[in-house]
Amino acid sequence: MRAGQPAAAWRRHLADELASRPLDDTLVQAGGAVLAVLGLWLIVLALTPGLRHRLPLKTPAAQMHAVLDRKAAELRMRDAAMRVPGVSAARVRFSRKRATARADVRFRTPADVQADVRTALLQELDQLALAHRPSLRVRVRPRRP
Repeated sequence: MRAGQPAAAWRRHLADELASRPLDDTLVQAGGAVLAVLGLWLIVLALTPGLRHRLPLKTPAAQMHAVLDRKAAELRMRDAAMRVPGVSAARVRFSRKRATARADVRFRTPADVQADVRTALLQELDQLALAHRPSLRVRVRPRRP
């Protein structure tokens, strides 16, 4: 309803019906019960975790649905980063749209290691065959003694 405008006819009719009916009317109680069940259902949906911890995979058929656990994808990506020479520790995290990798460099120049880690992780992302490929962010820092 806009300010200064009269309410729509169906709203006025509904308000008049609700104002004139007693609370023990069957129609009012049934409507209240339906709204209460709908509200509880919305609360249950809001509290359920959903499938955020799973990443959808490409499938050859539309009827098939395959997912990969987010932690498993993070472990595979971490292992790929650890195979790069010069990396002493690595951590990979997946969010909805981005994969973030952090690597500690024991030897070699950080720029060379960053380029090698990026290519290794891009190859690993291709092998994972995710339905929506995340963007990749690679951060490298020299390891402190």
